Amino acid sequence: MNRAALAFVLVLAAAPGIEAQSHATFRVHAEAKESHGPVFSTTEQLFGRTVIFEKMATISEQDVAHLKTYRAADGSYGALFELNEHGKLALDTVSIDRRGGRLFVFVNGRAVTELQIDRRVSDGKIYLSAGLTAKDIQLLRKDWPPRK
Repeated sequence: MNRAALAFVLVLAAAPGIEAQSHATFRVHAEAKESHGPVFSTTEQLFGRTVIFEKMATISEQDVAHLKTYRAADGSYGALFELNEHGKLALDTVSIDRRGGRLFVFVNGRAVTELQIDRRVSDGKIYLSAGLTAKDIQLLRKDWPPRK
C-alpha cells in the first residue's frame, strides 16, 4: 500500500463522526470459582470488589429476541431483554445449576449490574432496572427496534 493510501485510511479511521461501534453487545457471564483457572475465568474489579467470572458468556446479544427500554428514576435508562428459545434455555439452565451464585451483565463492553441467582428463571427475561446510558439505548434500539 502506498503512503497516500495509508494516510487516507488513517484519516478516515480517526475522523470524528465515524462510530467505532455500530452494533450493541449484551453479555451475561456466570460467576466462577478460583479453581477454574485463568483459561476459563477472569478476575476483575467490578462494583467495588474483586470478582471472578467465566470468560465465555452464558447469554449474548444473539440470544435476544426483543427489547423494551424506559427511563429510570435516577436519570439513566433501564431495559427488559426478552430472549429467544436458545437464550431462554441458557437462562433456565444457569438459574438451576448456579443457584446462589451471581450473573454479571455487560452492555457495550461495560459492566452494568450483577444479578443474584435466587430462583429458577424460565420466562426468558432479563430485567435491568437502571444504569444504561443514552448511547447504550441508541445502539440497543438500532439492533432491536421497539415493537409496533
